[in-house]
Amino acid sequence: MTAPTPTRVTPGQVGYAQLWTADPAAWRAAGTAWASLAGLAGRRAGELADGAAALRSGWSGPAAGSADARLSGLRAELAALAPVAIETDQVLAEFAARLVAARARLADVVALADTAGVLIDRWGGVRPDPARVPAHRAGPTVVQVGTALRDALDLAAAADREAAARLARLSEGADSGWLARPPPDRPAVDADPALVHLWWSGLTPAERRWLVTHESELVGRLDGVPPADRDQANRLLLDTRRSALLSRWDQLLTRVPRGPLEMAGLRGVEAALAGLDALAVRLESPHPPRAYLLGLDVGGEGRAVVALGNPDRATDVLTYVPGMGSGLDDATGELGRAARVLARCAELAPGEQTSAVLWLDYDAPDFLHEAAGDGQARAAGDALHRFQEGLRASHDGPSARQTVLGHSYGSLVVGTAARDHGLAADALVFVGSPGVGVAHATELGMPPGQVWASTAPDDVIRLTRPPGDLARQAVLGAYPMGTIAGLLDGPDDERWFGRDPAEPSFGGRSFPSGRHGHTGYWDPANPALDGMARIVLGQ
Repeated sequence: MTAPTPTRVTPGQVGYAQLWTADPAAWRAAGTAWASLAGLAGRRAGELADGAAALRSGWSGPAAGSADARLSGLRAELAALAPVAIETDQVLAEFAARLVAARARLADVVALADTAGVLIDRWGGVRPDPARVPAHRAGPTVVQVGTALRDALDLAAAADREAAARLARLSEGADSGWLARPPPDRPAVDADPALVHLWWSGLTPAERRWLVTHESELVGRLDGVPPADRDQANRLLLDTRRSALLSRWDQLLTRVPRGPLEMAGLRGVEAALAGLDALAVRLESPHPPRAYLLGLDVGGEGRAVVALGNPDRATDVLTYVPGMGSGLDDATGELGRAARVLARCAELAPGEQTSAVLWLDYDAPDFLHEAAGDGQARAAGDALHRFQEGLRASHDGPSARQTVLGHSYGSLVVGTAARDHGLAADALVFVGSPGVGVAHATELGMPPGQVWASTAPDDVIRLTRPPGDLARQAVLGAYPMGTIAGLLDGPDDERWFGRDPAEPSFGGRSFPSGRHGHTGYWDPANPALDGMARIVLGQ
């Protein structure tokens, strides 16, 4: 038998040595530098506005009108620069993420080659190591290594071509100043996400950029608009949101005398400001994965929708819905839970692109007596339904595997949305659940075997069995909370809002959790974290 001919990867835009030495962090840093120009452009536009106002107060006539028009044009160009700077950051961050995935695949190839006795030269040539493997036995392994190597290089080459094309389109748009007339029509905020995406796709890039710049409030809230565009719009609103909180703070300070309600309001605004500032720091961070701001509201307790990694580019997408007590003040803490699932996914499947979304776009209960009812969960159902439909509508290429995870009261939000509206999801996951609003998994409309749950052995949620009259009064404040455990009725698998989804009687599937309490499902030592990640990946 003749020796197999060494295989060589066809030269392309990205070679073996080039990918092996590529530095994704450098591309992320370049993107962060571009993103900083958005704030600079906004400040310069503000300075021009102030200067124009000063000129108008003391200068009139044709020359003054001409100067004012010129200043207005310069302000418009600066305003148009901001979303372009953010988009450049997005392009480079996504390119860096795909390089990370390609390099992870390349590392697997190198490990396989080392184990199998196959050599890879700096040009991507693959051949058996004659000192370790007889040539007549190396054929299949050489082909396997060569194929895997081509796949890794093809992924990097595709990422390179796409990033270059997107940057070229931005550069071409600069010739027109990135400006355009506004499009003639607008969809309603609650429009069908599929129709919204169809409308958005029919606009020119310049029209979309005009809407992002001049109608950020609308674009930032529209399900069906791609996450990258929503991110641009919502980032442009950050200063406005902070100003709204500061204005509320000033209004409360002027109230004299200040009673308990005003003091509570001041503490709430202070917490929301701290939460918004922490979120802004995370949005500006150069560390992967890049955060996408898909929604932000500073009213009430505050709401936020933030994705880690672009959901449109991911093969697996997690939407995490937190429970009681969630608000803008701790959005980064809740985002950290989503990040831990994402990090475990990267450990389990380093060559895959995964995204995790914190969906805190509902009024979460603040106190136990509020969490004892399902009103806030029912009110959130349609919004979660539309959000998931929007992810499905805007996704690039083949549909991603979409998983929706609810914790505590958030599990009731997820279950109620699936029951009443349907969810564009391939799997549902419930942890620490007080019940999900149905008696059996089949009522959630999921594919067979794709309803999952876990309840820690020491989770206090196990006490939430159907309350009798005395227990209900205790929850509502008539009796001390310490008496509740002795007042609860019903079988062990019953909770406030239906059967415990982690029990066999519910008809779903369960995964284990260690003794980490009600909030410890994301602890690195808890097997529940591994379970959640494997469900997201479909493993």
